[in-house]
Amino acid sequence: MRLTMADWVVVGLYGVLALGVGLFFARRAGRGTEEYFLAGRNAPWWLLGTSMVATTFSTDTPNLVTDLVRTGGVSQNWIWWAFLITGMCTVFFYAKLWRRSGVFTDVGFYELRYSGKPAAFLRGFRAIYLGVFFNVMIMASVTLAAIKIGGVLLGVDKYAVVLVAGSITALYAATSGLWGVVVTDLLLFVISMAGSLAAAYYALQQPEVGGLSGLISNPALRDKLSFMPDFSDWHTAAAVFIVPIAVQWWSTWYPGAEPGGGGYSAQRMLAAKNEKESLQATLWFNVAHYAIRPWPWIIVALASLLVYPSLDSIVAAFPSLDPSIVHNDLAYPAMLVFVPHGLLGLVVASLAAAYMSTISTHLNWGASYIVDDVYRRFIAPDREERDYVLVARLSTVVLIVLSSAVGLWLENAMQAFQILLQIGAGTGLVFLLRWFWWRINAWSEIVAMISSFLVAIYFQFVHTRLGFEAWDASLTLVVGVGITTVAWVVATFLSPPVDRATLQEFYDRIRPLGPGWDGAVDTSAAEASPSGESLTAAFMSWFLGCVLVYGALFGTGYLLYGETAPGVVSLAVAGLAGWGVLRLLPRVGFSS
Repeated sequence: MRLTMADWVVVGLYGVLALGVGLFFARRAGRGTEEYFLAGRNAPWWLLGTSMVATTFSTDTPNLVTDLVRTGGVSQNWIWWAFLITGMCTVFFYAKLWRRSGVFTDVGFYELRYSGKPAAFLRGFRAIYLGVFFNVMIMASVTLAAIKIGGVLLGVDKYAVVLVAGSITALYAATSGLWGVVVTDLLLFVISMAGSLAAAYYALQQPEVGGLSGLISNPALRDKLSFMPDFSDWHTAAAVFIVPIAVQWWSTWYPGAEPGGGGYSAQRMLAAKNEKESLQATLWFNVAHYAIRPWPWIIVALASLLVYPSLDSIVAAFPSLDPSIVHNDLAYPAMLVFVPHGLLGLVVASLAAAYMSTISTHLNWGASYIVDDVYRRFIAPDREERDYVLVARLSTVVLIVLSSAVGLWLENAMQAFQILLQIGAGTGLVFLLRWFWWRINAWSEIVAMISSFLVAIYFQFVHTRLGFEAWDASLTLVVGVGITTVAWVVATFLSPPVDRATLQEFYDRIRPLGPGWDGAVDTSAAEASPSGESLTAAFMSWFLGCVLVYGALFGTGYLLYGETAPGVVSLAVAGLAGWGVLRLLPRVGFSS
C-alpha cells in the first residue's frame, strides 16, 4: 500500500511541528547537562506524566499487545497489566523520595546510598549495563516494530527504515535535550491516541468483522474475550495471571515498570518542580498508561483474528515481506492498510510519533548515564558543561547505531520482552527495600544483577543445548527470581554493612518512614518529615490507586462488550477509589 499526497501532507505537517519544537529548545539544551537531561528540574507534572505515557506508547507496544491477544486472548495482557501494582507502589512510596534525593540520574543514587569502591563500581557498571545493553535491547524492539510497519504500509525494506527513522530521531534527540523531548511528547501523545482510535474504528468496519457487535459475538473469538484466564487450565492461568500478580510485579526489573522507579521514569521524577509534582506526574502516567490506552489496540488485535486468521493469510496478503519478520505481532500493522487515505497519513504520523517519542527518550536517558555516571564520574570530572553536552550528543549517535543493528537481528516483539523480563528477574526486591532497610549494601545489588544475568543466559542459550527440555517462560522466571533472591540475601549478610556516616547522611536527606533504619542511625538527627506523612495513608492510596485503574480498564471493556451493568459498576468503583486517593493524598506526605 502506498501513501497518497494527502497522507504525505499530514505526515509532513507532523514532521514540521516536531522539528520546530526540537529547534526551539536546541539552544536551551546546550546551556548545560541539567538543562539537557533534567529540563532544569522545572518541568510541570502534567507534561512529565504525559511524556512517560508517550514514551511507553511505542511502535512495538501495539504489536506486542496484538501478539498476546492473537496467541492467548485478552487475558494474556496480565503479563504487563500486573506491572500497575509496581507503578502505583512507585507513586505513593518512591516518587517523592526520588525528587528529595536530588541526584542527577537514578544510578547516581548508588554513591548517595552506599559507600566505597563497591558503590563506585556499581554506579559505573550499572550505567553501562542499563544505559547501553538494556537500552539498546529496548530500542531494538521498537526499531523492529518500525521495520514491520514500514514494510507493510510503505513497502520499504528494513535497512531503509532503520537508516531513515534512526537518523532523523537521533538528530532530533541530540539537538533538543529533555525539554524538547517532553514538549514534543505532548504532541506525540495526542497524535498517537488519534491514530490508534482511527485504526480501531476502521478495523471494525471490515466485512469479516461486522462492527463492534459482530466482533464480540463472533464464535471464533469466544475463547479470546475474557479478561481473566481459564483457571481450569492451571498451566496457562499460572503463566498469565498468577505468576505476574504474585511474583513478577515486585521481583522483576523492566523498563518503565521498575520496582521503586528507575530509568527514564526516575529521570522524569527528578525533573519535576518538587516532590508533589513528582508524585502527580507518576500517578497520571499510570492512569493513562493502563486505563486509557489499551482498548484500541485490543480491538484491532481481535479484529485481526477475523481478517488474518493465520500467519499464512498475512503472508498471502503481503507476499513481498521478508518471511523472517512474519509473526503474530505483524498483524497490527497489517490491519492499518484499511484506514482510508488522509487518515492513513495520520495513522502513519502517529506511529512515527510513537517511534520518535520512545527512541528520543531512551537516547536522552542512556546518554545521561554515559555522560554523568561514566564520563564525568570516572574519566573527565572537571570539564566545562559544553564538553559534557558534546559527549551526550556523540553518545546519542553511538546508541542509535547499536540499537539499529540489534533491531535487524530480532524477529518479534515477544522475543525481546521475554529476554528483558528474564534478565531482570529477582532484582526488583532489592530496589524496593534499599530505601527502607539499612542493611542492604552495594554487594546486594551487584550479586543480584550478576545472578539474574547468568540465570537468563543459562535459560536462553544453554539449558536446551545440554539436552534438557525447554521450560515455560513463567517457570524460568520463578526459578530465576528464587535463585537471584537467595543469592543477594546471602551476599547481604556475608558482606560488611555500609559505613554509618553514609547511612546517616542518606537518612537525613531522604527521611524514609518505617522501622528499617532503627538502630543503624540516629533518627532524631533527621529533619522532620513532611507534616501529616503517614505510612498507612500511603498503603491505602496504593490499594485504591490499583482499584481506580483496574476498575476503569475493565469497566471500559465491559461497556465495549455490551455488558452495561458490570461496566457501570466497575466505573463507579473506579470513581469512588479515585475520590479516596484524592482525600488521602495530603497524608501521603511531600514537600510542595
